[in-house]
Amino acid sequence: MARFGRVLTAMVTPFDAEGRLDLDVARTLARYLQDHGNDGIVVAGTTGEAPVLTDDERLALFAAVIEAVSIPVIAGTGTNDTAHSVHLTSEAQALGAAGVLAVCPYYNRPSQAGIAAHIRAMAAATTLPVMVYDIPVRTGRKINTATLLSLFETPNIVALKDAAGNPGETASLISSAPEHVEVYSGDDGMTLPLLASGAVGVVGVATHWTGPDHQEMFDLWEKGDLVGARLVNSRMLESFAFETGDDAPNPIPTKAMMRHLGIPVGQARLPMGDAPAFVEERAPLVAANLQRWRDAFPHRPDR
Repeated sequence: MARFGRVLTAMVTPFDAEGRLDLDVARTLARYLQDHGNDGIVVAGTTGEAPVLTDDERLALFAAVIEAVSIPVIAGTGTNDTAHSVHLTSEAQALGAAGVLAVCPYYNRPSQAGIAAHIRAMAAATTLPVMVYDIPVRTGRKINTATLLSLFETPNIVALKDAAGNPGETASLISSAPEHVEVYSGDDGMTLPLLASGAVGVVGVATHWTGPDHQEMFDLWEKGDLVGARLVNSRMLESFAFETGDDAPNPIPTKAMMRHLGIPVGQARLPMGDAPAFVEERAPLVAANLQRWRDAFPHRPDR
Protein backbone atom coordinates (compact mmCIF):
# COMPACT_ATOMS: atom_id res chain seq x y z
CA MET A 1 0.00 0.00 0.00
CA ALA A 2 1.23 3.45 -0.88
CA ARG A 3 2.21 5.75 1.98
CA PHE A 4 -1.00 7.79 1.89
CA GLY A 5 -3.16 5.12 0.25
CA ARG A 6 -4.30 4.79 -3.37
CA VAL A 7 -7.33 7.09 -3.54
CA LEU A 8 -7.16 10.57 -2.05
CA THR A 9 -9.51 13.48 -2.64
CA ALA A 10 -8.50 17.12 -2.94
CA MET A 11 -11.44 18.22 -0.81
CA VAL A 12 -13.59 21.26 -1.56
CA THR A 13 -13.80 23.85 1.19
CA PRO A 14 -17.38 24.34 2.41
CA PHE A 15 -18.81 27.84 2.80
CA ASP A 16 -22.21 28.84 4.17
CA ALA A 17 -24.79 31.00 2.41
CA GLU A 18 -22.88 34.16 3.43
CA GLY A 19 -19.59 32.77 2.13
CA ARG A 20 -18.14 32.03 5.57
CA LEU A 21 -16.06 28.94 6.25
CA ASP A 22 -18.34 26.15 7.48
CA LEU A 23 -16.32 23.80 9.67
CA ASP A 24 -19.29 21.63 10.59
CA VAL A 25 -19.91 20.78 6.94
CA ALA A 26 -16.16 20.32 6.44
CA ARG A 27 -16.21 17.62 9.11
CA THR A 28 -19.28 16.02 7.55
CA LEU A 29 -17.72 16.04 4.10
CA ALA A 30 -14.43 14.61 5.37
CA ARG A 31 -16.26 11.74 7.07
CA TYR A 32 -18.31 11.18 3.90
CA LEU A 33 -15.13 10.88 1.86
CA GLN A 34 -13.63 8.47 4.38
CA ASP A 35 -16.77 6.33 4.18
CA HIS A 36 -16.91 6.42 0.37
CA GLY A 37 -13.69 4.92 -0.86
CA ASN A 38 -11.04 7.45 0.13
CA ASP A 39 -7.77 6.46 1.80
CA GLY A 40 -6.74 10.05 2.47
CA ILE A 41 -7.74 13.69 2.07
CA VAL A 42 -5.86 16.74 0.81
CA VAL A 43 -7.11 19.95 2.39
CA ALA A 44 -6.62 23.49 1.05
CA GLY A 45 -5.31 22.54 -2.36
CA THR A 46 -6.47 23.86 -5.71
CA THR A 47 -9.92 22.31 -5.32
CA GLY A 48 -10.03 23.62 -1.75
CA GLU A 49 -9.74 27.24 -2.96
CA ALA A 50 -6.59 27.78 -0.89
CA PRO A 51 -5.78 31.23 -2.38
CA VAL A 52 -9.01 32.71 -0.99
CA LEU A 53 -8.62 31.35 2.55
CA THR A 54 -7.13 33.45 5.32
CA ASP A 55 -4.45 31.84 7.48
CA ASP A 56 -6.89 31.52 10.36
CA GLU A 57 -9.41 29.81 8.09
CA ARG A 58 -6.84 27.47 6.63
CA LEU A 59 -5.50 26.38 10.01
CA ALA A 60 -9.01 25.96 11.42
CA LEU A 61 -9.88 23.82 8.40
CA PHE A 62 -6.79 21.66 8.92
CA ALA A 63 -7.69 21.13 12.58
CA ALA A 64 -11.34 20.32 11.88
CA VAL A 65 -10.64 17.74 9.18
CA ILE A 66 -7.78 16.10 11.09
CA GLU A 67 -10.09 15.73 14.09
CA ALA A 68 -12.97 14.37 12.01
CA VAL A 69 -11.30 11.39 10.30
CA SER A 70 -8.85 8.58 10.95
CA ILE A 71 -7.35 8.53 7.44
CA PRO A 72 -4.29 10.63 6.54
CA VAL A 73 -4.88 14.35 6.04
CA ILE A 74 -2.36 16.17 3.85
CA ALA A 75 -2.34 19.91 4.44
CA GLY A 76 -1.93 22.28 1.52
CA THR A 77 0.63 24.69 2.96
CA GLY A 78 2.24 25.97 -0.22
CA THR A 79 1.80 29.54 -1.43
CA ASN A 80 3.87 31.78 -3.69
CA ASP A 81 5.63 33.26 -0.63
CA THR A 82 8.33 31.03 0.85
CA ALA A 83 8.28 32.48 4.36
CA HIS A 84 4.49 32.21 4.44
CA SER A 85 4.65 28.59 3.23
CA VAL A 86 7.23 27.71 5.88
CA HIS A 87 4.99 29.20 8.58
CA LEU A 88 1.92 27.27 7.41
CA THR A 89 3.95 24.07 7.18
CA SER A 90 5.12 24.36 10.78
CA GLU A 91 1.56 25.05 11.92
CA ALA A 92 0.18 22.07 10.00
CA GLN A 93 2.63 19.73 11.72
CA ALA A 94 1.62 21.09 15.12
CA LEU A 95 -2.03 20.40 14.27
CA GLY A 96 -1.34 16.75 13.45
CA ALA A 97 -1.30 16.63 9.66
CA ALA A 98 0.00 13.42 8.10
CA GLY A 99 1.89 15.31 5.41
CA VAL A 100 2.05 18.59 3.51
CA LEU A 101 1.38 19.51 -0.10
CA ALA A 102 3.97 21.87 -1.57
CA VAL A 103 2.66 23.46 -4.76
CA CYS A 104 5.07 25.05 -7.21
CA PRO A 105 5.10 28.77 -6.34
CA TYR A 106 2.67 30.50 -8.67
CA TYR A 107 2.50 33.97 -10.26
CA ASN A 108 6.11 34.90 -9.36
CA ARG A 109 7.47 32.70 -12.20
CA PRO A 110 10.70 31.77 -10.38
CA SER A 111 13.59 29.92 -11.97
CA GLN A 112 14.01 26.19 -11.44
CA ALA A 113 16.58 27.02 -8.76
CA GLY A 114 14.07 29.28 -7.03
CA ILE A 115 11.36 26.60 -7.18
CA ALA A 116 13.72 24.04 -5.66
CA ALA A 117 14.87 26.39 -2.90
CA HIS A 118 11.26 27.25 -2.04
CA ILE A 119 10.20 23.59 -1.69
CA ARG A 120 13.37 22.65 0.22
CA ALA A 121 12.66 25.45 2.69
CA MET A 122 9.20 24.01 3.28
CA ALA A 123 10.64 20.53 3.78
CA ALA A 124 13.22 21.87 6.22
CA ALA A 125 10.44 23.34 8.35
CA THR A 126 8.91 19.94 9.12
CA THR A 127 9.60 16.28 9.76
CA LEU A 128 6.40 15.38 7.91
CA PRO A 129 6.48 13.76 4.47
CA VAL A 130 6.20 16.34 1.70
CA MET A 131 4.24 15.83 -1.52
CA VAL A 132 5.38 18.16 -4.30
CA TYR A 133 2.53 19.44 -6.48
CA ASP A 134 3.31 20.11 -10.14
CA ILE A 135 0.40 21.78 -11.94
CA PRO A 136 1.80 24.15 -14.57
CA VAL A 137 -1.63 25.08 -15.99
CA ARG A 138 -2.35 26.80 -12.65
CA THR A 139 1.11 27.97 -11.57
CA GLY A 140 2.62 29.10 -14.87
CA ARG A 141 5.74 27.03 -14.23
CA LYS A 142 6.55 23.38 -14.94
CA ILE A 143 8.83 21.78 -12.35
CA ASN A 144 11.43 20.15 -14.58
CA THR A 145 12.26 16.48 -14.19
CA ALA A 146 15.84 17.35 -13.22
CA THR A 147 14.52 19.69 -10.53
CA LEU A 148 12.16 17.04 -9.18
CA LEU A 149 14.93 14.45 -9.05
CA SER A 150 17.11 16.88 -7.13
CA LEU A 151 14.26 17.54 -4.68
CA PHE A 152 13.86 13.82 -4.06
CA GLU A 153 17.37 13.84 -2.57
CA THR A 154 15.81 15.62 0.44
CA PRO A 155 14.81 12.77 2.78
CA ASN A 156 11.28 13.91 3.59
CA ILE A 157 10.31 14.92 0.04
CA VAL A 158 8.77 11.60 -0.81
CA ALA A 159 5.87 12.08 -3.22
CA LEU A 160 4.69 13.96 -6.29
CA LYS A 161 1.19 14.98 -7.26
CA ASP A 162 1.57 15.06 -11.03
CA ALA A 163 -0.88 17.30 -12.89
CA ALA A 164 1.51 18.14 -15.72
CA GLY A 165 -0.34 16.08 -18.35
CA ASN A 166 2.67 14.28 -19.84
CA PRO A 167 2.64 10.53 -19.00
CA GLY A 168 5.76 9.91 -21.07
CA GLU A 169 7.76 12.40 -19.05
CA THR A 170 6.30 11.00 -15.84
CA ALA A 171 7.45 7.52 -16.87
CA SER A 172 10.95 8.89 -17.37
CA LEU A 173 10.84 10.55 -13.95
CA ILE A 174 9.66 7.39 -12.21
CA SER A 175 12.34 5.31 -13.88
CA SER A 176 15.02 7.60 -12.42
CA ALA A 177 13.48 8.44 -9.03
CA PRO A 178 14.52 6.72 -5.79
CA GLU A 179 12.39 3.69 -4.90
CA HIS A 180 10.84 5.39 -1.88
CA VAL A 181 9.35 8.20 -3.98
CA GLU A 182 5.68 7.74 -4.90
CA VAL A 183 3.91 9.48 -7.77
CA TYR A 184 0.20 10.26 -7.64
CA SER A 185 -1.93 11.33 -10.55
CA GLY A 186 -3.18 14.87 -10.02
CA ASP A 187 -5.43 14.78 -13.07
CA ASP A 188 -8.34 12.33 -12.97
CA GLY A 189 -8.32 11.71 -16.71
CA MET A 190 -4.62 10.81 -16.61
CA THR A 191 -4.79 8.32 -13.74
CA LEU A 192 -5.01 5.14 -15.80
CA PRO A 193 -2.19 6.18 -18.17
CA LEU A 194 -0.07 7.18 -15.17
CA LEU A 195 -0.67 3.80 -13.52
CA ALA A 196 0.95 2.29 -16.61
CA SER A 197 3.88 4.64 -16.03
CA GLY A 198 4.32 3.55 -12.41
CA ALA A 199 2.06 5.89 -10.39
CA VAL A 200 0.69 4.47 -7.13
CA GLY A 201 -2.55 6.40 -6.75
CA VAL A 202 -4.59 9.51 -7.42
CA VAL A 203 -5.27 12.80 -5.68
CA GLY A 204 -8.57 13.35 -7.39
CA VAL A 205 -11.48 15.69 -7.78
CA ALA A 206 -14.22 13.42 -9.14
CA THR A 207 -13.18 11.13 -6.28
CA HIS A 208 -15.61 13.19 -4.20
CA TRP A 209 -18.25 10.87 -5.72
CA THR A 210 -16.21 8.17 -7.55
CA GLY A 211 -14.06 6.92 -4.67
CA PRO A 212 -15.46 3.36 -4.82
CA ASP A 213 -15.08 3.30 -8.61
CA HIS A 214 -11.44 4.33 -8.32
CA GLN A 215 -10.83 1.63 -5.74
CA GLU A 216 -12.37 -0.92 -8.09
CA MET A 217 -10.20 0.30 -10.96
CA PHE A 218 -7.06 0.00 -8.82
CA ASP A 219 -8.06 -3.49 -7.66
CA LEU A 220 -8.56 -4.66 -11.24
CA TRP A 221 -5.30 -3.04 -12.38
CA GLU A 222 -3.32 -4.70 -9.61
CA LYS A 223 -4.87 -8.08 -10.48
CA GLY A 224 -3.78 -7.65 -14.08
CA ASP A 225 -7.33 -7.24 -15.43
CA LEU A 226 -6.54 -4.39 -17.79
CA VAL A 227 -9.80 -4.70 -19.70
CA GLY A 228 -11.76 -4.43 -16.46
CA ALA A 229 -9.71 -1.44 -15.33
CA ARG A 230 -10.37 0.29 -18.66
CA LEU A 231 -14.09 -0.44 -18.33
CA VAL A 232 -14.25 1.16 -14.89
CA ASN A 233 -12.24 4.13 -16.15
CA SER A 234 -14.74 4.51 -19.01
CA ARG A 235 -17.53 4.56 -16.42
CA MET A 236 -15.93 7.66 -14.87
CA LEU A 237 -15.11 9.63 -18.03
CA GLU A 238 -18.29 11.71 -17.88
CA SER A 239 -17.46 12.64 -14.29
CA PHE A 240 -13.96 13.69 -15.33
CA ALA A 241 -15.37 15.87 -18.11
CA PHE A 242 -17.89 17.40 -15.73
CA GLU A 243 -15.47 18.39 -12.96
CA THR A 244 -13.95 21.39 -14.75
CA GLY A 245 -14.13 23.51 -17.89
CA ASP A 246 -13.56 27.03 -19.13
CA ASP A 247 -17.11 28.13 -18.31
CA ALA A 248 -17.12 26.46 -14.88
CA PRO A 249 -13.60 25.71 -13.64
CA ASN A 250 -12.84 23.34 -10.78
CA PRO A 251 -14.15 23.40 -8.02
CA ILE A 252 -17.44 24.92 -9.20
CA PRO A 253 -18.89 21.66 -10.64
CA THR A 254 -17.70 19.54 -7.72
CA LYS A 255 -19.45 21.80 -5.25
CA ALA A 256 -22.61 21.51 -7.36
CA MET A 257 -22.31 17.72 -7.28
CA MET A 258 -21.87 17.60 -3.52
CA ARG A 259 -24.89 19.84 -3.05
CA HIS A 260 -26.85 17.42 -5.27
CA LEU A 261 -25.65 14.54 -3.08
CA GLY A 262 -26.96 16.31 0.01
CA ILE A 263 -23.82 17.88 1.49
CA PRO A 264 -24.32 21.68 1.67
CA VAL A 265 -20.82 22.83 0.70
CA GLY A 266 -22.04 26.18 -0.62
CA GLN A 267 -20.76 28.04 -3.64
CA ALA A 268 -17.19 28.94 -4.54
CA ARG A 269 -15.80 32.28 -3.46
CA LEU A 270 -14.89 34.85 -6.07
CA PRO A 271 -13.06 34.93 -8.38
CA MET A 272 -14.60 31.51 -9.09
CA GLY A 273 -18.12 32.47 -7.98
CA ASP A 274 -21.48 30.74 -8.18
CA ALA A 275 -22.21 27.75 -10.40
CA PRO A 276 -23.92 28.56 -13.71
CA ALA A 277 -27.36 27.05 -14.21
CA PHE A 278 -26.09 24.47 -16.69
CA VAL A 279 -23.76 23.03 -14.03
CA GLU A 280 -26.57 22.70 -11.49
CA GLU A 281 -28.69 20.97 -14.15
CA ARG A 282 -25.88 18.65 -15.25
CA ALA A 283 -24.85 17.35 -11.83
CA PRO A 284 -27.84 15.03 -11.26
CA LEU A 285 -27.56 13.69 -14.81
CA VAL A 286 -23.87 12.83 -14.33
CA ALA A 287 -24.65 11.13 -11.03
CA ALA A 288 -27.51 9.14 -12.57
CA ASN A 289 -25.43 8.04 -15.57
CA LEU A 290 -22.64 6.89 -13.29
CA GLN A 291 -25.08 4.78 -11.29
CA ARG A 292 -26.43 3.24 -14.50
CA TRP A 293 -22.90 2.21 -15.44
CA ARG A 294 -22.40 0.71 -11.98
CA ASP A 295 -25.63 -1.25 -12.25
CA ALA A 296 -24.86 -2.48 -15.76
CA PHE A 297 -21.31 -3.58 -14.94
CA PRO A 298 -21.23 -4.47 -11.24
CA HIS A 299 -18.04 -5.38 -9.45
CA ARG A 300 -17.24 -9.08 -9.80
CA PRO A 301 -15.51 -10.43 -6.64
CA ASP A 302 -13.83 -13.22 -8.64
CA ARG A 303 -11.83 -10.71 -10.66
